[in-house]
Amino acid sequence: MTPGPGLADLIAVVRSDAGSDEPLAQLEHAARTASEIEQTADELLGHFVEQCRQSGHSWTEISSVLGVSRQAAHKRFTGPLSSQPAAFERFTPRARRVLEDAATTAKGLGHPFVGTEHLLVALFADPASISAQVLAEEGLDRGQVLEQVTGKIPKGEPLGPELATPLTPRAMQTFRQAVEEALQLGHNYIGTEHLLLALFGNDQSVAYAVLADRGLSYDRTAERVAAKLAAYTHKA
Repeated sequence: MTPGPGLADLIAVVRSDAGSDEPLAQLEHAARTASEIEQTADELLGHFVEQCRQSGHSWTEISSVLGVSRQAAHKRFTGPLSSQPAAFERFTPRARRVLEDAATTAKGLGHPFVGTEHLLVALFADPASISAQVLAEEGLDRGQVLEQVTGKIPKGEPLGPELATPLTPRAMQTFRQAVEEALQLGHNYIGTEHLLLALFGNDQSVAYAVLADRGLSYDRTAERVAAKLAAYTHKA
């Protein structure tokens, strides 16, 4: 196994990047570096945990490999749908409905989690939304996408509405990416178009695979989104 950076290497990096010999300045940079390393480690584990889940492995098997309890593993690597991103208040009503419909879609498919694939299906919930229009113009419809999703992740027994539906790490990453997409476009809100663009952020996700199978790319989709936004601006 390729060893990671050792303590001496990290100390050298912190001292170099801090740009100061002041101990407090170096401590501040060390704290930031440690936080980034911890986040990257969580994302690394989250990637392979989701891979195991999509391969059909149970939380019991996963927790055994990680050396923690089933409850601890489930809590660490999923988040309840009610735990919205910090910028959730900036989500448009249509974008919020996507999150709600994604949970409904997941339960209907018998999937005990909300993944990027459920978010993709939910983008068709409102035909008037920019995301639904762009997808329709590319020749996609909800039925086709749903069929592709279930071809990759088989259906289970439908789940009751009272059951909490946790978000996968990739779904949570999509929310963060949607915020980044909005910022890059200079928008102070997060709409369905930003969620759609964010689904291209992880080429290992099911949503990305479905979109790629249909011939969609980030650049092509971004062009269509920009055209739609320009048209709305012109009308205004």
